[in-house]
Amino acid sequence: MPRQPLRMIDANLNRSSEGLRVLEDVARFLLNDAGLSQQLRAIRHNLAEETKSLSTKLLSQRDSEHDVGHPHVPRQIRWEEGRASFLIVPCQIRGAEGRASSSPKDLADLVRANAKRVEESLRVMEELAKLPEERAALNLIQGKFEQARFTLYALERELLSRVLRQDKIKRIGSLYVILDRQVLAGRDELATASQIIEGGARVIQLRDKQSNKRELLPIAQKLKDLCAKAGILFIINDYLDIALAINADGLHIGQGDLPLPTIRKELPIDKLIGCSVNTVSQAIRAQEEGADYIAVGSIFPTTTKTDATVVGIDRLKEVKEKVSCSLVAIGGINEENAARVLAAGADSIAVISAVLGKEDIKGAVERLIAETSRKCQSQ
Repeated sequence: MPRQPLRMIDANLNRSSEGLRVLEDVARFLLNDAGLSQQLRAIRHNLAEETKSLSTKLLSQRDSEHDVGHPHVPRQIRWEEGRASFLIVPCQIRGAEGRASSSPKDLADLVRANAKRVEESLRVMEELAKLPEERAALNLIQGKFEQARFTLYALERELLSRVLRQDKIKRIGSLYVILDRQVLAGRDELATASQIIEGGARVIQLRDKQSNKRELLPIAQKLKDLCAKAGILFIINDYLDIALAINADGLHIGQGDLPLPTIRKELPIDKLIGCSVNTVSQAIRAQEEGADYIAVGSIFPTTTKTDATVVGIDRLKEVKEKVSCSLVAIGGINEENAARVLAAGADSIAVISAVLGKEDIKGAVERLIAETSRKCQSQ
């Protein structure tokens, strides 16, 4: 095989392996996702195994010091037009160590950049395998490059979706206020939401089991705009179509709503899905199907949902032992019992009457947040 194609194969194998390792470590250490990490590792190991027979030849032809694409190799391009001759020296953006760099802005940007790096490298090797002089060495593994590339397309989407939702999931771990329009009983939604936001809540869910969607849509849009301006999460209860229409931060569903996998296919990849459960098996299934957080309840008897199944604090503890995603305790929680619920393992408490039933809504929010803060400080 000629020297130059060997150098191309070597460079692109290295790029793909390095990029895959970055993605693998993001899944493993930052997302704690064993499944994604294992799948990315499998691609990396398979590529190394499939090209093992070429390793000696590739190393023999490696010449990094004289690679014109290396950031430390001077590059000058002479451009001649008519009688004029210009010497063009490419400008580079350099990092702290003097290397050419294009720093990622955030974790999502890092994932995108490394996924593209691997995909492009695999495609280069696919194309090289089509050349007549390379077929003998690469023909048998040409399909492996293509298979790895298409597998990575799917893994990139899943990994990026997890990264984009990570920050939102962390913000669930505080007070979660449900703005139930039936409990509001005609009070102004925007004024109430403003008081909730001023009190320090980081999540508001809009819930309305009775109004028609034509009436609910403009209210939801105004609330979404208010929350977006304040930088807090806005979740829609039950209605996928309204969540999509207003670009809500997420959707909360119950056991009788559309299946979670169906909803995940319809929502943009950066949107949260929460799921209400009252049994351990429901919680395990919700996590397996991709719920970002699980609401367990009703922890105590509640006046806002007369048909609620009361499961108690012990059920919350049981669910905590079986699932790893964020847990939101809901049902009958107030200032008097919030500490017990948080001590039992809840990452957040969801309330309705404990806020909407008070004359001083802002003060009620502040006091409940103080309870969640005490839990965090004691850990």
